[in-house]
Parts: sequence; C-alpha cells; structure tokens
Amino acid sequence: MSVASERPGDARMAMFHQPAVLAAALEAYIAFDVTGRVVAWNPAAEATFGYTLEQAYGRSIEELIVRPQSRAAGRIELAALACGLPGLTRDRRLQWPAWHADGHELPIEMTLIATEEPAGRIFHVFAHDVTAVHRAGRFAAAESAVARGLAEAESSGSAATRVVEALGEKMGWPVTELWVAGDGRMLKCAARHVQPGWQLGDFTVDTLAPGIALPGLVSADGMPHWIPDLGDDTGSPRSQAAARSGLRVAIGVPVSTGGEVLGALCVYGDRVEDPEDILLGLLGGLAAQIGQYMQRRRAEELAVELARTKDEFLAMVTHELRNPLAVITGATNLLDTELDDMTPDEQRHHLRIIMRSADRLSAMAEDLLDLAQLESGQLAIKPTRTDLCEIIRQALDGAAKPAERELTISVRLPPRLELRADPGRLRQVADNLISNAVKYTPDGGTVTVAATLEAGGRKITWQVADTGIGIPAAERPRLFRRFYRASTAVDRKIPGTGLGLVITRAIVERHSGTISLADHDGPGTTFVIELPVEPR
Repeated sequence: MSVASERPGDARMAMFHQPAVLAAALEAYIAFDVTGRVVAWNPAAEATFGYTLEQAYGRSIEELIVRPQSRAAGRIELAALACGLPGLTRDRRLQWPAWHADGHELPIEMTLIATEEPAGRIFHVFAHDVTAVHRAGRFAAAESAVARGLAEAESSGSAATRVVEALGEKMGWPVTELWVAGDGRMLKCAARHVQPGWQLGDFTVDTLAPGIALPGLVSADGMPHWIPDLGDDTGSPRSQAAARSGLRVAIGVPVSTGGEVLGALCVYGDRVEDPEDILLGLLGGLAAQIGQYMQRRRAEELAVELARTKDEFLAMVTHELRNPLAVITGATNLLDTELDDMTPDEQRHHLRIIMRSADRLSAMAEDLLDLAQLESGQLAIKPTRTDLCEIIRQALDGAAKPAERELTISVRLPPRLELRADPGRLRQVADNLISNAVKYTPDGGTVTVAATLEAGGRKITWQVADTGIGIPAAERPRLFRRFYRASTAVDRKIPGTGLGLVITRAIVERHSGTISLADHDGPGTTFVIELPVEPR
C-alpha cells in the first residue's frame, strides 16, 4: 500500500530520525509498520534492491521486495506479525529469494525483529545480498559436473555436450555455448544448451567467421569479453537477435592451451549486470580445463584420422587415378599402332575417351588443390554482389541433360536471389551438388533444385534433392569426411574422390552458411544449404 499524502521530504525526515549508524551500515536496513508500509530505507537498501528512498517510502514491503508468486503468502505472514505472532521470519536468520526493482530474483540473507515505538509496532529488517555465495556454490557444483563429464565422455562431441549442460543447469544460465575453431579457422558451435522455454530465433547459428559476434571476438584476440547489455551492442546482429529473444548479458572466455586458441566458451544471462573478476576467473579456469581435454583428445583422434586418411587416400589413388590413366594409356597406344587403319569417326571416338579421362584427372587435381588450401586456411573467398539463381542455372546447363539421361530435372527458382558471395565458389557448390545428384540418380529418376528467400529477407534456403541411390543412415555422420564415399556408390563402382562434399561444406561455411543432409522420404538424398544474404 502507499500513502499519497507523504512527500519525498517526509521520507528524508523519517530517515533522518533513524540512528546515523544505520545510514552508514553496509547491510540493507528496512523498517515497516504493521500495515507493511515502509518507514525507513537506508542507502544499502537502495543499492541492494534498486529503489531509492523516495521510491520506497510509504509503499508496501511485499510489493517492493517479495517475488510476485510469493506475495499472497507474504501478506499472510505480515498479518501474523501484526497480531503479535512470531510468524515464520521474526527473530530468525533466513535465506530466501527477494525481488529487485528491475524484475530479477535476488537471494538475500536477512533477520527481522520488532520493537514497540510511540507510533506503534515497527518491524526492522537487516539483509544482505548472498548472490556471490550462491554463485560460488553453484560454480563448485558446475566444476564437479564438468570434470565428471570430461572424464566419462566417449568422444569430443559428447564431452562438449556434457560441458554446456553442466554449466547451463548448475549455473542457471539460459544459454551456454562451446565454439571450436574448424577448417580455415571458421568457428563451429560444438554444443549449445538452452534452458526450456527459450525461443532464440535468428540468434541460433552454427558457424561464425573469426572476429564476428562474441565467440568470434573471443577466439580472434584470445581475451575474455563481457557484454553487460546485449541490447546496447548495436554493432553485432547476433547480440541484437539475443536481445530480441530476452537475453541481456553475455560472457565469453577463450578455450586455449599452449598459447593456441582452440575456441570460445560463451554464456548468456537474462538480466543486465556488471562484470565480476571472480566470475571471469572461474569461467577462465573451466575453459582452460576444457582446452587441455580438447588438446589431448584432438591428438588421439588425429592419430586415428591420419591412419584412416592415409588408407583412404591410397585407395582413392589406386582406383580413381589409376583408372583414367589406364584408359588414356590404352587409347593412345591404340591410336599409335592403328591410327592409319581407323576411320575419322573412330579416331574422334578415341580422342573423346582421352579427353574425358583427362578432364576427370584435372577435376581430381583441382579437388586436391582446394583441399590443401582448405587445410592451410587459404581457401580464397572474394565476395561481391551476385545472383544465386543465375549461378544455379549455369550449373544446370552444364549438367547432364535429360535427353542424354532419362532424368527429370525440376527447377523452382525466383527470377533473382541476390546476396553477397563469391560467385566462382558458389558455382563450385552448385556444380558439385547438381552433378552428384545427376550422377547418383538412375534413369527414370528426378532431380529437384529449389531456392527461396526466408527470415524476412535475411537468409536464402537452397535445396538439391534427388531420387537416387541415397546414403545409408548409419553412414551419414561420415558424409563430410575427406575421402569418404558412401557404400552405395562404391558398390555400384560410381567414380568419385570423396572430396567434393568436404570442399562444398568449407565454401558454404566460409560464407557464414550451413549445409546439411535433410531427412528424406523414399529413395535419394536432399541437401539443404542456408546462406545469409549478408555474411557476418
């Protein structure tokens, strides 16, 4: 309740008559009468609960510091106190969640006593914020959960998932993310934990370029970053998307070891607050622990990957390079020995065989060169304003025609889809996906290419689907691994290097996009590419 006749000056006089020691006390001091009306409110109470003396004086105590869902119980408690009953709070030291002026819960420890004054019974509350104590307890639990998750994880992927779950659940952060540097130093979100009820919209992305958004900034300079108010971070579209979702504060610390930054650990809260050195230090310690784990697992997995890659590369060289070389050698020997006996049409036929095999070797050489650039972080991207629909149409013109193959090619494209991208690299993506769809689809099948503008004009979704031989579900996690080829292609002796999709994904990610294999009803595959109109 409030008293309309009171003026700010009256509040200051009421405070003036309190002992001076209460005004200087570090603990919040609040006094209220039997109706719950605040009659005293010291500077520490202002700092703790966010209301000035003028704002608090004369108002109901439960309206000011009791959570909305607990106010009915607070009124019952106040009625008991007013009747002289001890209630649940009088003459006891209690911890309970109070309410701050900006609308967030505030854990406090308090005592309440009553005195008889000339104006009647007055209740006195002495309270202090125990957020730091609670946070330290939660962090100890989080540290334990993280350590247990790292020790029990069977792979880097499961370890990342357990780390973000432990931090999010134990610390109460709405969103927790672990980002790792991938090929070309592009950042990939290894794991993300989101508390139930949060709708993140455009905030949820899985790849970022170095220096972009909070994970990119942390990874680029290897320093912690604190964004005290995401709404004020107008230079970052991702911060603005976070603010639209209700997130308010973000903290990011580098995940590193031996001087090398491996990624970033980022947490997002739902209320604005100032940075705390203790919190940054604790997060930094966890990030260092994660970095040591990642380095150890990376070394173990690299050894396995190198052995596997060596075997796969040798197999590729044996089958994919030797075969066209054998064809070229056989055709040239035939021309050398029987040229004079061949008709012009026979000569042109053997020359076309040589040219097709040479083109196949050239394409493999280009793939290997792109792979080398990818692994060295030098895969060049030169973005400019371009039309994706024109690029796709050019790729379709270069693909096998339905007249040559009994295929149906369905195209669903708008007149234009403009974006900022490297047209040459996107042509590589289109050529690869469309040629694969044609190559792996038997006669009588259908290849469908479609692209649309979505997310309010901020994103292009591009699909290439076919009704071909498909990819076994058990093999799909390995689809984007270098030199990997699906068993369905190997069994049918369809040529390929197992590099096209690796390079395609790298190009898409360098454009801040994503590529994935969608669920597909019936035979075949559906690749879905999402590209921002303006890369981050």
